[in-house]
Amino acid sequence: MAGSLGAAAPLIPEADETTCAITGAPGLTEGPYFVDEILNRVDIRTDPSDGSVQQGTQLDMTLNFSRVDNCSSTPLVGACIDIWHCGALGDYSDVGNLVGKKYLRGYQMTDRNGQVKFTTIFPGWYSGRAVHIHFKVRTFSQGAETYEFTSQFFFDDAVIDQVLTQGAYASHGLPDTRNATDGIYNGGASLGPITSGAGAYLFLTVSPGANGGLKGEASVVLDVAAGSTPDQLPGGGGGGGRPGPPTGPPPGP
Repeated sequence: MAGSLGAAAPLIPEADETTCAITGAPGLTEGPYFVDEILNRVDIRTDPSDGSVQQGTQLDMTLNFSRVDNCSSTPLVGACIDIWHCGALGDYSDVGNLVGKKYLRGYQMTDRNGQVKFTTIFPGWYSGRAVHIHFKVRTFSQGAETYEFTSQFFFDDAVIDQVLTQGAYASHGLPDTRNATDGIYNGGASLGPITSGAGAYLFLTVSPGANGGLKGEASVVLDVAAGSTPDQLPGGGGGGGRPGPPTGPPPGP
């Protein structure tokens, strides 16, 4: 996809080494659609049950994770990073009448630089939520979980408007909820000091990518000492009680 894709998005909060004030990335609700599939893979577009590939604009994600300890930031090595999101028409796999499907879900382990990469599609949308991608960070010791952080990535409206009017997305139209009206984007963190507008710290920076697709990058700094995020908050993925996503392809607009 050629052309400008909007200004660079805000960075994830980092440690202020001058004042030694630690501000980790804001945790956000897990939502009701996380399934621990244990699918270790880079390309999450394929459904392993039948080999079908989700249609949509290719999105190659590079995610960098670090941790803050004693006012020093170092790569988060050996962490399990899950991502999951809806398809072009707003449907999540492995829920409702799509149980058994496992597309657009997977995990990778961070390398020595704290980095993971995924190939997916640009997410679609469902009523009541802005366009987003869920992610979860977990660390383990001797098979036991020692830390868990859950949050969501968001996108600039200009990028959304450019992508969702084309191809597999076109029949579904543009989202009925933008970042400015999304309760989770505008709310406070489930963990950390940010009390409002948490989504503004969680943008995926998007630029033109391979095969007419896009690249998405983000750096996430975690205050591991603050403890794990709660698994679920009231309202879940449906945005504070608003309707959640359909479990099959929704009708056109």
